[in-house]
Amino acid sequence: MFKVTPNPPETDAIPESDPTSPYSAPNSRKLHEAAERALDHYLKPHLPSERKPSTMFIVAPDMETESLLAHACESMASASIMLSDFAGLLETPYRNTLLGIQQVVMLGELAVNRALDNLEPPTRN
Repeated sequence: MFKVTPNPPETDAIPESDPTSPYSAPNSRKLHEAAERALDHYLKPHLPSERKPSTMFIVAPDMETESLLAHACESMASASIMLSDFAGLLETPYRNTLLGIQQVVMLGELAVNRALDNLEPPTRN
């Protein structure tokens, strides 16, 4: 048996009595636009603006790479020792966390040392 389906209602003219229409009141279009802006704010990704690093603490631009790496290596070695000493004062779960951080710092120190080894010494005339 074939069931007759009525044509869908016209979308151009929204009846004033439709309680689900967002455009039934004069200000409802403004509310709809505000809701769209709110959704866009929370759901659309924002493109980050160009990052401008702080100039409060700045490394001199004319520093040699070897000097920078040597300083980084010394800083990481100091951080590794401080973390190791501090881990000795803590109980087991916190000690393990701190020792894990200390190991990551130590691996960074090894990588910086390798970078220093790979640098060619400057030729002196």
